[in-house]
Amino acid sequence: MNRQEQQQISAALEAACADAALSNQEEATLRQTIEGYAGEREALAFIRNRAFRLARERIEQDPSAILRWLERIDKIIDNTASPPAPGSGRGRDEAACAFSPGEHGLELIRNTIRSARQSLDICVFTITDDRLTSAILDRHHAGVAVRLVTDNDKQFDSGSDIARLESAGVPTRFDPDTDHMHHKFAIVDGRCLINGSYNWTRGATRNHENVITLDDPDLIMAFAAEFDRLWQAFKPRRR
Repeated sequence: MNRQEQQQISAALEAACADAALSNQEEATLRQTIEGYAGEREALAFIRNRAFRLARERIEQDPSAILRWLERIDKIIDNTASPPAPGSGRGRDEAACAFSPGEHGLELIRNTIRSARQSLDICVFTITDDRLTSAILDRHHAGVAVRLVTDNDKQFDSGSDIARLESAGVPTRFDPDTDHMHHKFAIVDGRCLINGSYNWTRGATRNHENVITLDDPDLIMAFAAEFDRLWQAFKPRRR
């Protein structure tokens, strides 16, 4: 890593730390940059030291937020220094797909949710399958930062688990428009995308549906930007 590269990575870290938060788009961008130094121990050490220095400088602003920010940066560096082993389900060669009828789609989504260690951003039309809801709540109670964007009309459907997730403390935003928020995607740890036609409902196991998981950085960055856009545009439910 030359001096110009050091200055560029320092500027990127400073921008990401400015608000004591790390959006999905910022995380995906930083991950892609840091992974460019995979195997370069001195470069990764510089990035880690710079992140810790920024955290020390800003720790008094919001200690909890700064520590969460630092943990996520540290995790990216650790994963870059020690990439997932083959067959771990977290590498590009491990991209997967599943189809219904049947429970293959359910299992792919549930197992990918269970792999979350840092963050889980979910943007889905509705959730009525208790098996997926339980997996989400398990990650939430384990300290994973879970966020949910969903449709305002579907929250009132029979069997909807949105209120259950909300009451458990999962931050939730609702589409306020008469047109539907019809996405069905999720981002796990800023590095794995779940996407497809599959609704997160029990009925989806009877339909002809598809779901895929993949770790393509460019696609994840695009979906992360869409999630952040909707998160800012939508509001929590009025109580």
